[in-house]
Amino acid sequence: MLALGMLAACSRPSPKAPDAQDAGKDRAARVTVSGDDRIASRLTWRAPDVALGPDASADRNRAAKAAAEGRLYADADSAIPIYLALLKRSPADPDAQAGLQSALAALLSSGNDALATADDDIAWLHHAHEIAAVARTTAADDVAVQAYLRRVDLADRLWELNREAERDIRANDLGESGGGALAKLRTVLNLRPHQPRALQGLAGVESGLIRRAEQAAQGGDFASAGKWLAFAAKVRPGSSAVDDARERIAITRSARVARLHDEGMQALLQHDGIAIARGKLAEMLRIARPGDPVVAELRQRIDWATHYGLFRPGQVFTDALRSGARGPEMVVVPHGGFRMGANDHESEGGDSERPAHYVRFDRGFAMSRTEVTVEQFREFVRASRYRPTADRRGHSLVYEERNGNFVLRDNAGWDAAYDGSRAADNLPVLHVSARDAEAYAAWLAETSGQRYRITSEAEFEYGLRAGTATRYPWGDQAPPPGAGNITGSRDVSPTGRHWASGFAGYGDGYWGPAPVASFHANAYGLHDLAGNVSEWVADCWHGGYRRAPDTGAAWLNPGCRMRVVRGGSWASSPAQTRSAWRAPVQADTTNARIGFRVVRDL
Repeated sequence: MLALGMLAACSRPSPKAPDAQDAGKDRAARVTVSGDDRIASRLTWRAPDVALGPDASADRNRAAKAAAEGRLYADADSAIPIYLALLKRSPADPDAQAGLQSALAALLSSGNDALATADDDIAWLHHAHEIAAVARTTAADDVAVQAYLRRVDLADRLWELNREAERDIRANDLGESGGGALAKLRTVLNLRPHQPRALQGLAGVESGLIRRAEQAAQGGDFASAGKWLAFAAKVRPGSSAVDDARERIAITRSARVARLHDEGMQALLQHDGIAIARGKLAEMLRIARPGDPVVAELRQRIDWATHYGLFRPGQVFTDALRSGARGPEMVVVPHGGFRMGANDHESEGGDSERPAHYVRFDRGFAMSRTEVTVEQFREFVRASRYRPTADRRGHSLVYEERNGNFVLRDNAGWDAAYDGSRAADNLPVLHVSARDAEAYAAWLAETSGQRYRITSEAEFEYGLRAGTATRYPWGDQAPPPGAGNITGSRDVSPTGRHWASGFAGYGDGYWGPAPVASFHANAYGLHDLAGNVSEWVADCWHGGYRRAPDTGAAWLNPGCRMRVVRGGSWASSPAQTRSAWRAPVQADTTNARIGFRVVRDL
């Protein structure tokens, strides 16, 4: 913009000197301007030869008329040449002296007018130089002339500094390392504060620095963008241009961060896309402001994808089944570690629950919120035509209210309640063997296309404890109200029976299993792990935890017939409700106290 302004100024016609209308009368009297436009060049002026008449008064009148008409020096009919000729003939002529002084004052006034516009118009600076040459020739020792000549010299210097600064701006030498356009413009403003051309030059430097900042931002180099903006802010303190640029660059930064976020999120949907997403996150961390929530979100989603696939901790979901039904409600259990087994101070804990050992899940998994229900198991039997163990065998172990014992009853199958009656759909399925549970999980995996299985022993205890390390999941003392469907002294059977060894003072309102999720979920969103029904897990029975896996995987032996049951039931003693309790059970056992739940790999 500055360069265009200078070119425009230079293209304007030279101002018409006040006495130039008759310049053609005497070529020798004209001031010759060199073809070199350098404003520091010096012009010379020689007074034209004037023919004086015999009457000095007439010549003085002629000079006075020329001065009044503004014709001061261009030719022999101009005021100053006539007065100089009169004084050459009569040096003591007071009227000629006064007239010359008056004409010189008018000349300097015209020169000052030219200098007022000469800062950004070369034509007016040339005109000021012409006047300087006339004034110097006319009265070199005059105080006013000397002052004017100093002003012309200053105008010359300012012009050169401004012109060089504008050239530096075009060459992108803005002065960030010292020198350059900025140093020259500041010199101008020291010599003439608030000079418009220099101020315009500073605006050009500021614009150039802002342009560098925006180019750096477009290339993702926001550190350099900030450096250029900080430098630009010192050029014109208080300028709104830098604040506006900061806002634009902030928008650019946000847009780039958002684009990287979207690319990272898209990568997470691809196979093995976590590495790509981490690369996007690294780039975001390089350019984003500290604490940017968009960065935090991608970091969290990468963490979730690493440990939970496309899920997040605590998320509840169901999978569609090929039959048109939905699978069990699943809860995403957070990855982490815990100390598995009984502590040394647990007097009820036997050798089979020790040694306590650390187990870590490097990846989260999903566990069904509740035990598998009668309704869910019915869908499996109907769709797969599977015959569960109790149906094939023709009997199962049920609770007999008349004598308070568990007895074999014919025709008690998977759809029977704890007492052999028909079970409601929302009760946990009973009378299923470990193989029945595994068959259900295998069907669920096949019909959903996902990796379902029954829980490992470590997964069960991890989900049961839900971050606790106490004797029971609720603590080390008696259960609080609503802790779950466990044996309590206040529980009453249909015929008025009470538990002989239940938790003193506790009652939950049920004798037999309760509908699933009748009690509050634990910290992981899981129901009934400590009570309601005990549950099959995938592990084979081992008499202790020496050499047990520390990854949370099931501990298996080929063809094992003795399996592990975990978790207290509606008919378990307080010792069997402990978080570390475990028991060996034949894999084909079916009864009114054991059910199961499933997990799904993520």
